Amino acid sequence: MKILPIIISLLLFNIFTLHAQQKRELIKISEDLEIIPLTDKSFIHVSYATYPSFGRVACNGLLYINQNEAVVMDTPTNDEISEQLLAWIAEKFPETKVTSVVINHFHEDCLGGLNAFHAAGAKSYASRLTCTLAKENGAVVPQIAFDKKMKIKIGDQEVVCDFLGEAHTRDNIVTWVPEEKILFGGCMVKSVDATKGNLEDANVEEWSNTIGKVRSKYKKATVIIPGHGEAGGLELLDYTIQLFTL
Repeated sequence: MKILPIIISLLLFNIFTLHAQQKRELIKISEDLEIIPLTDKSFIHVSYATYPSFGRVACNGLLYINQNEAVVMDTPTNDEISEQLLAWIAEKFPETKVTSVVINHFHEDCLGGLNAFHAAGAKSYASRLTCTLAKENGAVVPQIAFDKKMKIKIGDQEVVCDFLGEAHTRDNIVTWVPEEKILFGGCMVKSVDATKGNLEDANVEEWSNTIGKVRSKYKKATVIIPGHGEAGGLELLDYTIQLFTL
């Protein structure tokens, strides 16, 4: 039987590929912005903000580019840093236009730089509840609202925005990039060994159930990006489920 050696080879390939992705060189744009390449099309953007309860915090977002169109999942933490990200994209990919920005939930570390993206001509998408909560909290309101799920065209590919339940906030979503098998989980997903973090707007009773739904639906994900900390694989979802199991 030759099936077992093939399966082993594929598993080893996936492990080595993920390891190589995680070890790619970090690109430092400024003191407050870093870029981590995942593939030729996908990049984590890491911006920094200081919060009274947590100090200086690194906040993750995702950039995906296809056929000279780009989508950003979560803005950097303010307009100035968002302008730095947009300038880097324009320099690195001069023929690419940032057409879309997806907001994971209503907190500042998701939409603090939204004005900069609107000024650059990007359309912004968020759940209807995120738009409501942003307005109630005096934040910039995303332009296009959806209820449970929305697909956004980026070139000839799609990204999928999906609400699967309450966790870090009432409105948190995930965004799936099928071509890359990358899932942007945002703050509902914890990096391995992370603490529970900010629970001010959380539903801790439902958190594990929600992540269980995410794991079941997006089990083909090979890279999962949390709102803070290092990216990984499905082990991030397993760790988050364990962390919030009551």
